[in-house]
Amino acid sequence: MKNIRYIVILIGITLLSACKPSNTVTKSGLPEEFTVAWEEIYGRCYDSIPHAVVALDLYSEGLDVDTLKHQMHGTGYNLYLSDIFLPDRTGKDSLHLAPGTYRSGTSAKPYTFLPGHDYEGTPTGIYLLYVENDKLQSIQVLDSGWLVVRDTSNNMKDLQLTLYYQNAEKVRTEYKCHFQGALQSWLK
Repeated sequence: MKNIRYIVILIGITLLSACKPSNTVTKSGLPEEFTVAWEEIYGRCYDSIPHAVVALDLYSEGLDVDTLKHQMHGTGYNLYLSDIFLPDRTGKDSLHLAPGTYRSGTSAKPYTFLPGHDYEGTPTGIYLLYVENDKLQSIQVLDSGWLVVRDTSNNMKDLQLTLYYQNAEKVRTEYKCHFQGALQSWLK
């Protein structure tokens, strides 16, 4: 009888712990859709990593980049994901984003990208910039997430992103956004 009571108590504790509220909130006010996307092609740029690398540079409506001067202009958001490690492939598509799910991590394995970090005021990995009237207003470093890449018709891409960051109070914020269209690309 004691064993049954013990099992019932354990089940009750497990159910109660599963019902506690999540400390993840969904961020509103950020763009859900990006209208311009650049794929920056680095190729096999690391001696110790055999995989090709690209970065994604996404712009919301109202913000654009002058590719000759490498300057943003307008008002809006710029989402940047650096060091996206591509799967090993051959042919003309070997240096471009392949369909699949990419996850943040530091393993440098195919289908991963670096998480965001703030190195003494310099963002790396995943970060979101807010630019107003051509001037940088804020930087939000995003610490983890995933990117789903799908090919659509006519060499177009559908990118679905779910990204996260945690504030000083340990509240985890989820940010979802997407891009659908042609990826413009440049060699770095």
